[in-house]
Amino acid sequence: MREGRPVRVETRHSIQNTPTGTDCSPPTAVANVSQYACQRRTTTENHNKIFTDVMEELAESSEFNESKGPCLAFRQAASVLKSLPSAVHCLKAIQGLPCLGEHTKAVMEEILTFGRSFKVEEIRCDERYQALKLFTSVFGVGPKTAEKWYRRGLRSLQEILTEPNIQLNRMQRAGFLYYSDISKAVSKAEAKAVGCIIEETVHWIAPDAILALTGGFRRGKEYGHDVDFLLTMPEMGKEEGLLLHVIDRLKDQGILLYCDYQGSTFDVSKLPSCRFEDMDCFQKCFLILRLEQGQVEGERGLQRDPGDSRGWRAVRVDLVAPPVDRYAFALLGWTGSRVGLDQIIVK
Repeated sequence: MREGRPVRVETRHSIQNTPTGTDCSPPTAVANVSQYACQRRTTTENHNKIFTDVMEELAESSEFNESKGPCLAFRQAASVLKSLPSAVHCLKAIQGLPCLGEHTKAVMEEILTFGRSFKVEEIRCDERYQALKLFTSVFGVGPKTAEKWYRRGLRSLQEILTEPNIQLNRMQRAGFLYYSDISKAVSKAEAKAVGCIIEETVHWIAPDAILALTGGFRRGKEYGHDVDFLLTMPEMGKEEGLLLHVIDRLKDQGILLYCDYQGSTFDVSKLPSCRFEDMDCFQKCFLILRLEQGQVEGERGLQRDPGDSRGWRAVRVDLVAPPVDRYAFALLGWTGSRVGLDQIIVK
């Protein structure tokens, strides 16, 4: 009435219907939930997926809009909720938890009341969000390139490929060429098979090399979007050139579909540093490998579309080679989640 016009219905306008018989006590050991992701134990079983999926979509939308603050806030909230040992059934249960601001709580209240987030439903229907989400699903395409294509009136991957004025770089061309494969999740069995290939290749070149699986699969996840490895040598300086030898060996085996090698930019004289880039300064390579059906153990085998008669699929693989005196720090950084890595750098 005060506005003098129809207003959008918000959660605060509705009669609250709190379910009866629901445990609204704070999650077990809530006092031990740290504000830092790198200090939280997070299991692979997410008891609050109904909230975290929404938070991650809101974070993605904020990233597309270059709203760094909200993007970080939603990602941190999702990280905290994933770490809880039980499901949240009411707002009282999250009292005292870190990284859950008023905006986040309002979103959670809406989900608890209506079973969904109207804001996220609105975002999902937004043409710009749909286009940017589709474009950034291509390997080598970031938010800025996706925005540029959207502003040119492009709305589908086919329109990009048929637009004569768009010049794709080498990484983007590989992204489109192997899109159907690398846009699919990689299973733990496939990651294990890739690990065998990388281990055999690395140790054929340097038997004393140190190799470790990192990323989500090291944390115990069943699926991921790529497979990450950290490798080094026991003696300082011996890791230089190791990745180039690995790349050549993979080429000789006929399984290297794409490679982007980046040399080290590490400079010890500039330490300590809190810049994100300084955790990404070691020599590395971004690969796409051909994984054969017979190399994957288990009944399911390769992740493929129905009707796909090929006996192989393309898989994304990242290799990072720090010097041995930085190996432990790199292993910690590349094992944690994105939020955890950000906080390790800052703190």
